[in-house]
This record gives sequence, C-alpha cells and structure tokens, in this order.
Amino acid sequence: MRKKSKPSDADMVGLLEGGGKKAKRMGRGELLGALGAEEFFVEGSIVINSRICHGVECRLCIKACPTNALFWRAGEIVLMEELCIYCGACVLSCIIDNCIKITRKRLTGEVETFSKPKDFLMQQSSLSARKRLERIRETFTSSEDYLNRKKKSKS
Repeated sequence: MRKKSKPSDADMVGLLEGGGKKAKRMGRGELLGALGAEEFFVEGSIVINSRICHGVECRLCIKACPTNALFWRAGEIVLMEELCIYCGACVLSCIIDNCIKITRKRLTGEVETFSKPKDFLMQQSSLSARKRLERIRETFTSSEDYLNRKKKSKS
C-alpha cells in the first residue's frame, strides 16, 4: 500500500529539475518553504576553495548549514546551490579564512561579500547598528524639532 503524500511534502528532484529559470525559482521557493527556510537575499553565489578546505577533518560547514545545501561526496565538500540561502553559517563555522566565499545581494540592492568569520560578524554588526539608528529616528524627534516646539510653547 502506497503512502499518500501531504501537500507540504516537496519532491526535491522534481522541483529542482525541469523548466527554465522561472520554474526553478518557483521550485526553489517551494522547496525552501517545505524546509521552513526563508530567503532574505535576491541572489547570491558561494564558492568553496577545495585546495585549502579541510573538509574531511572537520565538516563544520556541513553541520552548520540550515538547509543541508552542503554535503560530503567523493572526497570533497559539495554545494547544492539551489538549497543555499546565503545565510553565512558555513563561513561563520569554517576554521580556515577565505575557504568559503559568499557574495549576496539584499532586497535593498546592497551587495555583500565575505569569506572570513570576522568579516561576516562586522557586516552583521553594521547592519544591526543601522537598523537601531533608523528605529531611534522613527521613534524620537530630532533635536531641532524639539527646540522649535519649546520656543513656540514659550511664546
């Protein structure tokens, strides 16, 4: 007796094969949705330098990948780019600088490139600082507006 598949089940091979770029993009979205992963980047690329990778000895990037886009095959780390969401977890966990290089484009059009955990953390810190500043500006009035209101209330 054959088990019925749920609507949320995704046929990985079927979603990643076939049609053109648009069909692959739709399949990718469905596949990532089934995995519970969100895409925050419009596009991106990831390159693994197999000459300096110590994959067989550590495999930390494989363990860190939330979508299982990285896996071990024939003596090297392999990437299934269709599953990669360019989150940077692999770079953050890698023990060798410049082994994994990620380039990604945000919805705002900003392009980020990093290949060291330090660079990744600095970009995240900078992004968080910008978001905090925007929130403060939205919440509080500027000092000029405050002083102008004080002058008007005294008059």
